[in-house]
Amino acid sequence: MATGTNPQAALRRRNLSAVVHAVAAGDNLSRAAVAAEVGLTRATVSTLVDELIAAGLVTELGAQRPGTVGRPGTALALSPRGPAGIGAEVGVDHLAACVVDLRGTVRARATVEARNRGRAAAQTLGELDGLVRQVTEEAVALGLRPAGLTVAVPGLVGRDQHTVLRAPNLGWKNERTELTVENEANLGALAELWLAGREKALPATDTPQGAAQAPLTDFIHVSAEIGIGAALVINGSLFRGARGFAGELGHVPVYPDGPRCSCGARGCLEQYAGEEAVLRAAGIAPELPGRLKALRTAASDDDAPALAALEAAGRALGIALSGAVNLLDPQAVVLGGPLSELAPWLLPGVRRELGRRVTGGGALVVESRLGRDGVLLGAAYSAVRAVLDDPSEWTAR
Repeated sequence: MATGTNPQAALRRRNLSAVVHAVAAGDNLSRAAVAAEVGLTRATVSTLVDELIAAGLVTELGAQRPGTVGRPGTALALSPRGPAGIGAEVGVDHLAACVVDLRGTVRARATVEARNRGRAAAQTLGELDGLVRQVTEEAVALGLRPAGLTVAVPGLVGRDQHTVLRAPNLGWKNERTELTVENEANLGALAELWLAGREKALPATDTPQGAAQAPLTDFIHVSAEIGIGAALVINGSLFRGARGFAGELGHVPVYPDGPRCSCGARGCLEQYAGEEAVLRAAGIAPELPGRLKALRTAASDDDAPALAALEAAGRALGIALSGAVNLLDPQAVVLGGPLSELAPWLLPGVRRELGRRVTGGGALVVESRLGRDGVLLGAAYSAVRAVLDDPSEWTAR
């Protein structure tokens, strides 16, 4: 791979990346259209496109569709058989893995129920390895080439991206792995940034889809399973904070005199809007299989305890978010992960509290367009982004 010490190699890397990103973002673009998009000569772009085609990153689709302005050229697209990203997810009660191609389309997926709370990290990751091997073999059989693996975890991750510093809902502390790991909320936010607005990559589910359609570049992404996490995207980039721990929304105090939290403080958001807290308030056992579906069903049937629990959770979430919204003035607050499945009942309380507490009369609050799959998609697409940002490693092979 070319090194950054050679100015010509660095320029070539940037140009390759600009071209492949233009193809990724465009629709039915020809070489000439890509050249106009990136500001390079047609001859230069044609040479770079030929390299990308030879490397299996770009493919030609044939003549552009009717309606294209000017003389139609050959339409370009990212290859469905090139490099692919592998994503994996460790949840409190499930494991998942998937493979996405350069277009962000899921090509293989596997999910199993697993009781990971209190289980040794090595045992959990060993079982996860089996899922990763399974989807990788399926992807290779389809002609895809694995480009990298990222594992989503519900906890704080060290800057080395190999150490889970603390995942209290798993019982992990200072767990070192050779795998690349990332906080689940961060990956959900990155998936929203990179993929939301495209055609839905996963098969349709009963998850209600959000109404926001404009591309988001400044937003707060909130996700929850047992705990509650958030991620901040500012000017199109993930904001990690000085120590990499930005986004610990679940431990923002909502009612300072409230019950003691696992973190040692009192009245944290998780005590009111965390999954277990909401389920208990709704009269549903947190250990019940399919518990969130049971909660949705109860709410849909106008069950009073379920509706009251979700109303209280939405109110607490709105209180916790109000300070962040006042401070950052984001385009939107996005509810992702399992929270998105409860959005119809959470959003009214969230919006009311933000309307009361935020300067200017509130904020746009929407559910994720990727639903609860955003975390896994973000993990898998991380490797794809690395390829798009620096395709030179693949063109040099």
